[in-house]
Amino acid sequence: MKISPQNPWVQGVLSRGGRGAAKGLVEICLMHPLDVVKTRFQIQRGSADPNRYKSVGDSFRTIFRTEGLFGFYKGILPPILAETPKRAVKFFTFEQYKKLLGYMSLPPGFVFAIAGLGSGLTEAIVVNPFELVKVGLQANRSTFAQQPSTLAYARHIIKTEGMGLQGLNKGLTATLGRHGVFNMVYFGFYFNVKNIIPANKDPTLEFLRKFGIGLTSGTIASIINIPFDVAKSRIQGPQPVPGDIKYRTCFQTMATVYQEEGFFALYKGLVPKIMRLGPGGAVMFLVYEYTYLWLQENW
Repeated sequence: MKISPQNPWVQGVLSRGGRGAAKGLVEICLMHPLDVVKTRFQIQRGSADPNRYKSVGDSFRTIFRTEGLFGFYKGILPPILAETPKRAVKFFTFEQYKKLLGYMSLPPGFVFAIAGLGSGLTEAIVVNPFELVKVGLQANRSTFAQQPSTLAYARHIIKTEGMGLQGLNKGLTATLGRHGVFNMVYFGFYFNVKNIIPANKDPTLEFLRKFGIGLTSGTIASIINIPFDVAKSRIQGPQPVPGDIKYRTCFQTMATVYQEEGFFALYKGLVPKIMRLGPGGAVMFLVYEYTYLWLQENW
């Protein structure tokens, strides 16, 4: 197969990958402060936690007062390094899984959901080491200037814990669940509803149609997958007692959180998560759609 810009496979990578990369970078820059707040809520353990935040507003005020403006951007480098290629992988593999599933004569609705699940599982494998570093940096409540660099923290993990499931790939099962479930709902809902609601010739109304569907997709997917997100943050974040591993596997962590803190503890961080991935989901699909149109016209 000849590898050239005119090759169909290369054009597919450029168009789908380019769309995914562009929308991923936009979403990170806009929404990262909410991701920091979400992680802080997920790793705090009930009323016994002396550093607990009382509300989303309280968390923003406390972080700004004690850590400064840059405190909201702790751990942003791993997403920038990972999420741009991750988004490219996400959308490219979604298209490939969708194409493969098309040969199985499945109903279109199932094709979108299963292809989304496959893309999420693939995405999770790529992103998990970056997520581990990000969560560790976000959990650090020291000032931004006192925090170790991303590279130094990653080296520390590799040196002390290695590259395996107890080291740089800790929390992989929870990450697989988080991304698999999110993408299954996100892609399945978006493309099925988009096919039901007819396109509008008016550019403004068409923009609002896509924005509304993307917003709803991101919101519903966030609500459904958040127990996996909480489990991931607990496994990858600091343990309650240093040196004593309390949170080990995905479902064991969910069971422990449920037994000790109640059902709603599995939904910690839901408000900032929805605030981020509701509109973030809309932004992602809008950039995806309009970048695709630009690439079609210019490639």
